[in-house]
Amino acid sequence: MTDKLTAMRTFIRIVDTNSFTRAAESLNIPRATATTTIQNLESTLGTALLIRTTRRLTVTPEGAAYYERCAQILADIDEMEASLRHTPDHLTGRLRIDMPGAVASALVLPALDDFHARYPNLDLAISIGNRPVDLISEAIDCSIQLGQLPDSNLIARQLGTLEHVTCASPAYLARHGTPANLDDLRAHVAVNCMSPNTGREVDFDFEVNGHAQNIKVRGFVKVSDEHAYLTCGLQGLGLIQPARIAAQPYLDAGLLREVLPQWKPVPMPVSVAYVKNRHISPRVRAFVDWLVERFEKAEHVDQDMFRVRQLLRGLHAA
Repeated sequence: MTDKLTAMRTFIRIVDTNSFTRAAESLNIPRATATTTIQNLESTLGTALLIRTTRRLTVTPEGAAYYERCAQILADIDEMEASLRHTPDHLTGRLRIDMPGAVASALVLPALDDFHARYPNLDLAISIGNRPVDLISEAIDCSIQLGQLPDSNLIARQLGTLEHVTCASPAYLARHGTPANLDDLRAHVAVNCMSPNTGREVDFDFEVNGHAQNIKVRGFVKVSDEHAYLTCGLQGLGLIQPARIAAQPYLDAGLLREVLPQWKPVPMPVSVAYVKNRHISPRVRAFVDWLVERFEKAEHVDQDMFRVRQLLRGLHAA
């Protein structure tokens, strides 16, 4: 029975990643082992589950039906075993997680010792960046995502919203002056940020009389990476609107100064997402519940999502 469960898990991972190689890497087994496992499984079942060519991997109709039943069976087994064990130290295995740099640096990485103390037998593989990720093909268990979820294949648990702040370096303000109102921004320079989803330049935004207002500020440099965005601001290349959790250490040190505090940028929704139609595993549930705790305790994170959703209706999609 153990061999059959192993074969089922291997098959599920191959379909999810659409690759024998990626599946084997995520399961920490040789690629040859994954290939042999599927060949033996198909021989036992008496039907082909996958059609393999040099260029593509296709699931047969029988394989698709088998996949759905395997996913349900394995999820039920994981759920049953977790409920019987009761204690967190019985959760084992690896979690593959993706998250933005600002969230990782300010909220997650500094508290990982707490997560490890609770779940000492869980290993975390964390990728950090702003690029869009495909949870299925990259075998990622869950991802922390900013903004509205563009992928209909994902479901998410909302964690709150991140406050943003309009700021600049003292050197920039000495050269260009400090804007006193939103109209003054026409005479200023911005470091512009590109949307990781569309590649388009994202305008500055502000909450004005309960509504969101977009303002385009000219600039000579635009970036797509959060760290690069902050670095450009610190170097005096223009005004920036980073997440406050990322900017606060520099604000406290006087390396950045907040401007236009009476007009706050529109907060950004933040969620933890995983694949729809896939039962959430006890490992993922443990991490998600821990994240919720972290965000509830964090400064500069707003838990009131309704107000933000109303504001976002007035924004153009980034």
